[in-house]
Amino acid sequence: MKFIDEAKIVVIAGNGGHGCVSFRREKFIPFGGPDGGDGGDGGSVYLRATKTLNTLMTYRYTRTYSAERGEDGAGANRTGKDGEDLYLDVPLGTQVFDNTTDEFIADLTEEDQVVKVAQGGFHGLGNTRYKTSTNRAPRQSKPGTEGDERELRLELKVMADVGLLGLPNAGKSTLIRAISAARPKVADYPFTTLAPSLGVVDIDSLRSFVVADIPGLIEGASDGIGLGHQFLKHLSRTSILLHIVDLSPSSDSQDPVEDYLTILEELRKYSEELANKPRWLVINKIDLIPDDERDAAIEDFLNAIKWDRQSPHFAISAISKLHTREMCYQIMDEIDKERADEVNEYDEQAKKAIQKERDKLLTEEEYYAMMNEEK
Repeated sequence: MKFIDEAKIVVIAGNGGHGCVSFRREKFIPFGGPDGGDGGDGGSVYLRATKTLNTLMTYRYTRTYSAERGEDGAGANRTGKDGEDLYLDVPLGTQVFDNTTDEFIADLTEEDQVVKVAQGGFHGLGNTRYKTSTNRAPRQSKPGTEGDERELRLELKVMADVGLLGLPNAGKSTLIRAISAARPKVADYPFTTLAPSLGVVDIDSLRSFVVADIPGLIEGASDGIGLGHQFLKHLSRTSILLHIVDLSPSSDSQDPVEDYLTILEELRKYSEELANKPRWLVINKIDLIPDDERDAAIEDFLNAIKWDRQSPHFAISAISKLHTREMCYQIMDEIDKERADEVNEYDEQAKKAIQKERDKLLTEEEYYAMMNEEK
């Protein structure tokens, strides 16, 4: 299945039902008066985030979605039925934009998060509403208003803690197969990965993280060359980037240093924010380097790219799982720290909000005390 990470749809909310002009006509009640009921409200359109979807494929073929119209009012003060609201499910990580104005509407990142994207029309009023002491038999009503109609642009950004970064055939897909249950296609030719793959890495029964494998980047990817450019945005949600470099003598490239610098330059061209994310170096396929040359080759490479020795770096073999477990433990520790910091930051914000309300309450008490003194 082709990975669909962007879709344009039109959503149309239901119109409100019209109000009714009616008069009560019953035996022995010659002057029954107006009894026209109001119409019903039109249904609104909502987007709802769900874990059950991982692409926007649903919206590739059907582009227009309409909510139900409200029913018209009727005699005997009968109100029209409200139109049913329409809920459209989208994957977690979907960003919603108004395609006409480019206005950002919402970022759906939590399960069952809901956002209204089109308001249903308001119900019309029946002639009963217009009865007054001077207008005992009103013959006017109000029609229902039209529901909103909007063209939306949906953009999906993969939700992952760790993103794999590297040239084609650097070993990204092999690595995600080695550390998780994901099974992306692996072959000995470039561009094997045609769509992002997500894998869950289980450290123990209580701890895990999600890793994303995207198509390999090539020189000029930030300008739209190759497959990886359209998926660079998926890396923006990750906490850590694993920059994978193939150091094996049998590599398609003769210069791993140039490979490393190419990826770094494409990141900077695409987004400075992305380039400044925590980036850990993973030197892959070291099992193909002779044992007596391995340490020297790794050291020469680190010196050539001027790697900061304070930043984490790993020498692994994804296909034989050499040192991959140790790498995953260190990644998990870093993610745990980040999650703890987020919780602490949320707690601090909550404390400040509570204190602000308390300060406001004290100010009001002081105000009333001052007013009493003046009296």
